[in-house]
This record gives sequence, structure tokens and C-alpha cells, in this order.
Amino acid sequence: MITVRVFIERGKDGSYSAYMPDDNNLTYGVIGEGNTAAEAIADFNATYEAMKVSYHNRGKEFKEVEFAFSYDLPSFLVYYADLISYKGLAKLTGISAAQLSQYISGYRTPSPKTTQKIQAALHAFGNELSQLQLV
Repeated sequence: MITVRVFIERGKDGSYSAYMPDDNNLTYGVIGEGNTAAEAIADFNATYEAMKVSYHNRGKEFKEVEFAFSYDLPSFLVYYADLISYKGLAKLTGISAAQLSQYISGYRTPSPKTTQKIQAALHAFGNELSQLQLV
């Protein structure tokens, strides 16, 4: 089974979309929308399941795939806000909590360099956690 990228992005109106790029060589595309990233992902998954049923009902071959979700920075920050505080993320990344908050509100847009810095810090933290052993 192949893995297909799905992008989660927040629109200027505050709504969220989840979509597959066109570079996956599939005969179908899937889009989900919602007021939150979680709603957009749920809508995306429901649309995928409906597409599968539709293909089956029409006797068409349906290539099943797995999804790898990728978030724009504001969507990531909102989606994981219950698990990762801005204060904690500021400690991990060296980017102030106020600046992170401005990314969520849309007041500022993170540069690619800043986005990469946050991603690298999160990956390093994830690696550290994956090696953690409690006694």
C-alpha cells in the first residue's frame, strides 16, 4: 500500500481544509473541510470512505492508500494546542510564545526558516521521547 501526503491548511477565513496534492498518480482526489483541523480530517476520511464505496458500486477499481498528514504551522499549533503549550514550544524552539500566538491569529506568517526551526526542534524532542525509558 502506498502512502499519500495530505495537506492540512487554515484558510484566511479561519476554516480548515485537508487535501491530497495532484502528484500521487491516483484516479481520484479527496478533500475535507471543517471549522477545525480535526473536523477537516474527519471530513477528509469520510469523503475517502464514500469514494471507496462509490468506486465499488460502479465496479471500478479503487486503489487504497494510507495517509501522511502535513500541517501548515498555524494548523499544527491549533491542532496540538491541548498537548503542546506555547510556553513549552517556546522553550523547545527559542521562538517566543507571543510570536507563536501571532502565527495562529494570522497576524504574522512564519518564514520557511522559522518553520524549519520549529520542525527540527519537534523532531529532536520526538527522538528524545522515543528513547525515554521510565523505571
